Amino acid sequence: MSTVDQLVARTLGITEDRLTADLAYQSIREWDSLGHVALMVALEQEYGVEVDDDLMLELRTLDAVRAFADGLAAPAADAPAADPASPAPAAGTASGSAGAPTAAVTVHRGLEGVTFDHSAVTLIDGAEGTLEYRGYSIHDLAEHASFEEVAHLLVHGHLPDAADLEVFTKQLRAARTLPAPVLDLARALAHAHPVEALRTCVSALGAFAPRRAEGTDESLAEAREAGVELIARIPMIVAAHHAFRSGREPRWPREDAGHAEAFLTVLLGEEPTPAAVRVIDKGFVVHADHGSNASAFTARVAIGCRADMTAALTAAIAAFSGSVHGGAAERAIKLVDEVGTPENAEAHVAALQSRGEPVMGFGHRVYRTEDPRMRHLRASVVELSEERGDRTGLDVLDAVAAAMRPRQRHGVAPNVDLYAGLSYRLLGLPDDLAVALFVIGRTAGWVAQALEQHANNVLIRPLLAYAGPRGLTYPSGAAR
Repeated sequence: MSTVDQLVARTLGITEDRLTADLAYQSIREWDSLGHVALMVALEQEYGVEVDDDLMLELRTLDAVRAFADGLAAPAADAPAADPASPAPAAGTASGSAGAPTAAVTVHRGLEGVTFDHSAVTLIDGAEGTLEYRGYSIHDLAEHASFEEVAHLLVHGHLPDAADLEVFTKQLRAARTLPAPVLDLARALAHAHPVEALRTCVSALGAFAPRRAEGTDESLAEAREAGVELIARIPMIVAAHHAFRSGREPRWPREDAGHAEAFLTVLLGEEPTPAAVRVIDKGFVVHADHGSNASAFTARVAIGCRADMTAALTAAIAAFSGSVHGGAAERAIKLVDEVGTPENAEAHVAALQSRGEPVMGFGHRVYRTEDPRMRHLRASVVELSEERGDRTGLDVLDAVAAAMRPRQRHGVAPNVDLYAGLSYRLLGLPDDLAVALFVIGRTAGWVAQALEQHANNVLIRPLLAYAGPRGLTYPSGAAR
């Protein structure tokens, strides 16, 4: 095996028999976005060159990497330049058992790089690190808007004036009450992970929704009303479940409590501090939406099938719970414990990279630069650390960020998860609540995405390129 083949196999953590002619970025699980960056860094170190963005775009097939290593000026002819966020075309044709080829198709694994519709909800510019909700910068919203204002913006399409906000706030407060059977279910699931309990209880809410006439689908107005109710009720489910697993009954909030304050009152069983309310409210704002991520797309697929809003959000929560989506928020906080002190950060990062393991809290499927949400969560951590006189966790994560800085030019920069879990830990909350807290904020975005899908609905039905055997003969009974 050639030197470059050995380097590819070692960096991606695969065996040499997998170095086939059709090996390409996104063609296997190991060659994902972080694996691609790791390979570029390995090439730089091995050959003493700098892989710039243009070259990184080209080196997305094994043939292109081999040609580069052989000193060619351009990648192989079958490796056209493209965005590394877009997977490589399927190589060649798929053949049946008799050798008859199927039609060649371009396969976009994971649908990455595929634009499936228009949207007026959220703008993301991954190259510039820009995030806007309906035209408003996340930086302005995080610093100046309440979550109720942002939820209204997402659900209704415009920032509320005073009258709009009063009406919307009353709707949220009126919807907080949970059906008794759902509370009983949350109590019965006290042993479960918060997201597992939340997914199950949200699904149960559908059984208590107003019944429509048989054979009718949920109207857009009904879907919006259900969405607002879910924005109000999902925090109460998370908080009530936590109360039950803590061995106490939920303490329900004052009727005039704001969204974040009401949630914390039930969660903690006491009136929260103003600082805690600020941190939670800002967290809900920065998590409120993020375009067509996996969970939002899942909600849209459900709505495309004309499922109702509760079903769509149940599906979204299920997708979000995965370890490479929302579940990453819970895993990132473990960095603080694993690293221990700032002085250990560089060695810890080097050890992870030598084993081909990702550093949680870094890199994003969309952003090529720093995640614009990260700075606001770090600011919350700074505020809480100074209030408590303990910067240990903050200093550890800052040191890890410094150790990872050489990879930022390849798009592996701090993301929204890096400081989120620490902000919740500094509030005295258990680490396993991080994903559920993310869901509470994201509910508003899921509702907005689902409503937009509903308003101009279409069944979302992608295709698969069949690559299995064909024309097999069904065996006789004796042969079976």
